[in-house]
Amino acid sequence: MDVHVPKSYEIRTYGCQMNVHDSERLSGLLEEAGYVRAPEGSDGDADVVVFNTCAVRENADNRLYGNLGRLAPRKASRPGMQIAVGGCLAQKDRDTITKKAPWVDVVFGTHNIGKLPVLLERARVQEEAQVEIAESLEAFPSTLPTRRESAYAAWVSISVGCNNTCTFCIVPALRGKEKDRRTGDILAEIEALVGEGVSEITLLGQNVNAYGSDIGDREAFSKLLRACGAIEGLERVRFTSPHPRDFTDDVIAAMAETPNVMPQLHMPLQSGSDTVLKAMRRSYRQERYLGIIEKVRAAIPHAAITTDIIVGFPGETEEDFEQTLHTVREARFAQAFTFQYSKRPGTPAATMEDQIPKEVVQARYERLVAVQEEISWEENKKQVGRTIELMVAEGEGRKDGATHRLSGRAPDNRLVHFTKPDQEVRPGDVVTVEVTYAAPHHLLAEGPVLDVRRTRAGDAWEKRTAEKAAKPAGVLLGLPKIGAPAPLPVATGSGCGCD
Repeated sequence: MDVHVPKSYEIRTYGCQMNVHDSERLSGLLEEAGYVRAPEGSDGDADVVVFNTCAVRENADNRLYGNLGRLAPRKASRPGMQIAVGGCLAQKDRDTITKKAPWVDVVFGTHNIGKLPVLLERARVQEEAQVEIAESLEAFPSTLPTRRESAYAAWVSISVGCNNTCTFCIVPALRGKEKDRRTGDILAEIEALVGEGVSEITLLGQNVNAYGSDIGDREAFSKLLRACGAIEGLERVRFTSPHPRDFTDDVIAAMAETPNVMPQLHMPLQSGSDTVLKAMRRSYRQERYLGIIEKVRAAIPHAAITTDIIVGFPGETEEDFEQTLHTVREARFAQAFTFQYSKRPGTPAATMEDQIPKEVVQARYERLVAVQEEISWEENKKQVGRTIELMVAEGEGRKDGATHRLSGRAPDNRLVHFTKPDQEVRPGDVVTVEVTYAAPHHLLAEGPVLDVRRTRAGDAWEKRTAEKAAKPAGVLLGLPKIGAPAPLPVATGSGCGCD
C-alpha cells in the first residue's frame, strides 16, 4: 500500500522583525500546501529549505552562499530536495543567486512571498530553477496564511516599505515605498487574534509611526493606538520601530492615555552628532531627539526607552562620537542596540570618503558599550523594590531549568526572572512579583510570587502545546543533527540598525 508521507520544510530567517513576520507567513503558506515543519535541529535535512535573507550587512551575500554551498552535497544525495531563497538579498541579487548557486530551485522577492508554494511545484515539474521577483507588492503579507511562533503574542503589520532615504540603508530600494493597510483591516486582524487567545500584539512597520502617509492623516497612528485600547481582551500593545521625524505629540498623548499601550519606546538614534545625522540623511538633530525623550518621560515617567546606534559612520570624528556619548548620557536608555558601521552594498554611504579604520570603530564601539552598560545597570537598579505584573514568556530564560525559575516581560518590556511558584504557570499567564535584584540586562524576583492570574492566552498556549504533542513531526530522510538552533537575539529594534 502506498502511504503518502508529507514533505518537511525548514525556514532560516535573517534580519529584522519584518523578515521574522514574513517567515511566519511562509510557514503558513507551506503548511496550507501540505508541508509539515521539520523538527528543531534538522539543520538542512528537510525536504524544502527556505532562506529568508537580509541585505543590510556587508557580508550578507557571503553568508548566504556559504550556507548554500554546505547544502549542495546534501541536495545532490537527496533526490527531490528543494532549496528556495527569498527576502531582501533575493530582491537585490535576483539572477546572481542561481548563477553562483545553480542548485537553488526557487528565488523570490519581498513583494511576492505568497508565490512560494507555486514556484516550488513549478520548479519540480519543469525541473529548472524558478526566479520570480515582483517590483511591487502583490498582496499585503497579513492577508496570507500564517504559522505564528507564539500562541500568546503576535506581530501585526500595519505598513510595508519606507519613504526615507537614509544613506546607510538599502531597505527602501528592496521593500519599496511605504504602503499602509486600511485601519479596519488592522483592527479586524487584531480582534481575530484576541479571539484565538493572543493577549499582546506588536504593531510592525519599517517606519511605524509614519502610518497614515498614504491618506494624508498625520494623526492616523495615534488614532490606531487609541482604537487598540478599545479592543476587549487585548492586554498589551507595543510598536516598532518609530522614526523621530514622525514622532508627534499626539502619539505621546495616545501612549499615555491608552491603558493597554505599554510604557515602552524603541526610538532609533543612530548618532548623536548633528553632522553625522545630516550625512546619514536623518531628518532630525540631537536637540529634537532629546526633546522627544523629555516629553515622553514627562507624560510616562516609568517608560523604558531603548534605541539603535551606529558607530563609525563614514566621516565620524572623535568630536562627533563624543556627541553620541553625550546624547546617550542625557537620554539614559534602558538598553541600546549598538552596531559597528559596515558597508551596505548599494547604499550611498558605501561609497563615501573617510571610511573609518576598523580599529578606530572597534575602540569607539567598546567605549559606547561600556557607557551604556553602566547606564542600563543604574536604570535597572531603580526597579528594585517595585511590584510589577509580568506576562510569562516562553524561551526567554535560557538558564531557567537550572535555576528553577521562570521568566517574563514587564509592561516596559524588561526581562524578569522569577521564582517558580508551586501552582502551574503557563506562558501567557500573568504573575505579580517584587523585584529584588538588578543586572544590566535583566531583573530578578527572588521572593515568592505574589499573585498568579490564569489567562485566555495561557489557555491558548496550553491548547497549542497539546496539539503539537499529538501531531507527528515531519519525516526526515537524512540523519538528524544534535542540539537546538542558536536562540534569536533579544532585541526590540530592527536588528539591522536601519530604522
